[in-house]
Amino acid sequence: MESDTEMEDFDSSEEGSNWSDDSYLADEDFSFDYQEGVDPHEDALDWEEDSNESAGDTPPRVTPRKESQSESEVNCSGSPEEPWLPCKGSQSTRTSSVKTDEDEAPLPSTLQPEQQRSPSVNLSTKTYSPRKRVLASPSLKCKVPRLSTSRKTSRLPHRTTESDQPWKTEEHPDEGPQPLRFCPCRPPGPQVDPSAMYSPLDLFQMFFTKVTVRTLCDNTNRQAARNIGRGKKFKWIDITVKEFYKFIGLVFFTALVKTRAISDYWITNSIFSIPFPATVMNRDRYRIISWNIHMSDPDEDAVNDSKKGTPEYDRLFHLKPLMNDIRHACMSCFHPHRNLAVDERMVASKARNGLIEYIKSKPTKFGFKIFVLADSSNGYTVDYAVYIGKNTFPVGFGICHDSVMSLVRPSVLGSGYHVYLDNYFSSPKLFKDLFDMKMGACGTMREGRLGFPRSEENALTKKSPRGSLRWIREGSLLFVKWKDAREVSMGTTIHQAYGGETIKRKHKNKDGKWSHESIPVPTPILEYNKNMGGVDLSDQLITYFSAHRKTMKWYRTLFYHFVDIATTNSYIIHKDLCKVNKLQPMTHKEFTQALVAQLCEVSIETQSKPTNTGHTPVPIKPVADKSKRSSAGRKRCELCKKSGHSKDTPWKCNECGVPLCVIPDRNCFHDWHNFEGMAPVEYQSSDS
Repeated sequence: MESDTEMEDFDSSEEGSNWSDDSYLADEDFSFDYQEGVDPHEDALDWEEDSNESAGDTPPRVTPRKESQSESEVNCSGSPEEPWLPCKGSQSTRTSSVKTDEDEAPLPSTLQPEQQRSPSVNLSTKTYSPRKRVLASPSLKCKVPRLSTSRKTSRLPHRTTESDQPWKTEEHPDEGPQPLRFCPCRPPGPQVDPSAMYSPLDLFQMFFTKVTVRTLCDNTNRQAARNIGRGKKFKWIDITVKEFYKFIGLVFFTALVKTRAISDYWITNSIFSIPFPATVMNRDRYRIISWNIHMSDPDEDAVNDSKKGTPEYDRLFHLKPLMNDIRHACMSCFHPHRNLAVDERMVASKARNGLIEYIKSKPTKFGFKIFVLADSSNGYTVDYAVYIGKNTFPVGFGICHDSVMSLVRPSVLGSGYHVYLDNYFSSPKLFKDLFDMKMGACGTMREGRLGFPRSEENALTKKSPRGSLRWIREGSLLFVKWKDAREVSMGTTIHQAYGGETIKRKHKNKDGKWSHESIPVPTPILEYNKNMGGVDLSDQLITYFSAHRKTMKWYRTLFYHFVDIATTNSYIIHKDLCKVNKLQPMTHKEFTQALVAQLCEVSIETQSKPTNTGHTPVPIKPVADKSKRSSAGRKRCELCKKSGHSKDTPWKCNECGVPLCVIPDRNCFHDWHNFEGMAPVEYQSSDS
């Protein structure tokens, strides 16, 4: 751990120190009493006055050791031999390192009474310094035993370590680290046949395969039967794979065409009617399926729920079948390019189940937190992990360190990748661990991280001009500070400190006018701004046509998010395939529209109704035989019927469909359309 490294460095500095003369104390020669409220160092010094006043070989006065307290209260045998660290000047100080949970000395205000006895005792001016100590026998060598204090202290922020190096500027050359060899496990890009043509449905079914959908259908059918057994009143017919794809198609249709409520998609006899959803599935069937969507086996859910409060309880059990299938599909269908980004993603929700997080800096402040590994070049979601608390990852070095190490796996990706992180994840230990795995890392870093240099020599100040930069290199790890509108700190194992790059910034002159000036910028900052937005790009693509909606069950919110991941990744693969084949890709909207049509098994283009030619007379039944044209298809004239006459006619109105006479001495067609109240809006013949 990072804290262990810091404490080991401190211990080694103690072991390397020694007294200025050849004599020192050994704990096998002397022992001290340890009583409540008495500093053992004060007891250890009782012999000094007598030893200085005595002459020759007179042995010093020593308090005998109490056997009952030797093991429990004074821990000497278990700790390595560490000589004291003398302070500067004539006043000496006995120092011993005390390890806490954060491997640093706790504040005195937070210690227990027995911990407030400082292991480090400053002697007054009257106390004898080590140089003045004269032992009766020069061969006797001992040391004061090191105290073993309790670890029950409050957590404190990591303290930065002082660096021996001064901060360097852009004028000092930096050679940079040795470039890592890029060796991916597979060729980067889509893992499909580039010469084949894939429709949007084919790409989507790489993530929602028929096996995955069949599992969803089986679990949904079991959940519906379970709900009916509990007293829920609805009519259920087992859902099939074909119907489930249609349901997903309607889900995407609702993402494209927005209404205030789901029921608005099935409104009839209104100017706001949307006719398409009713042709695929009726309203009640759609709502019942959405109520019963279930990803895990309900019978196994009951077994898992019985383990609540125990370590065996799985908080993500409801998600595991679909979550794992989508994760494996994301990793198998596409291999990322060299630059990767790790960041947090928030899925909006305010469910009360203990998994909801609040992040003030995010646009979506409340929701499920997901750690995402994305390709920086196109926003493809390579891998992800849902955050469930401090036990999300089993490594044990902290959630920031463990999340990155769990997502960036050389066995899956390969070696030589460049990982970009923000200051939430970045730490010197993480960067060194990634470098040991032949992975480069770059990201903003908090100065309070353990291992970040804190040298004050030639450091940036508040009065430093804009564009000032400082850097310190510790082996492969480079620390950089840069002054822009504010001070920015970074770490990297990939880049050199400064390669001559500049950027333009507005500058207000003394006369009040604005002008542009070029200021130097470190290479890591330029590369960070270029490659850190992989997860943000993925979030942006998901937001355009998201299936996300409010649900009554928290796990259905993540179900719709998995659908969004599958759709967005399918579109990214479509663009890469078109780029390889030098074809024009569809836009995101066109891709989603085509996917809806293919899932619902309809054509995206519909036949338009023929335009009406107006109220014109046409034959009731067109006949090719000229001898039968006057008699074929004759019907009773509607106007003659109303007048009490029984006259048949072979003519009808093209617009109204009403049979009417069109002869020189009886033009019922004209009278029907011009007399007020005679022409009906619709006509239903007696034969229909």
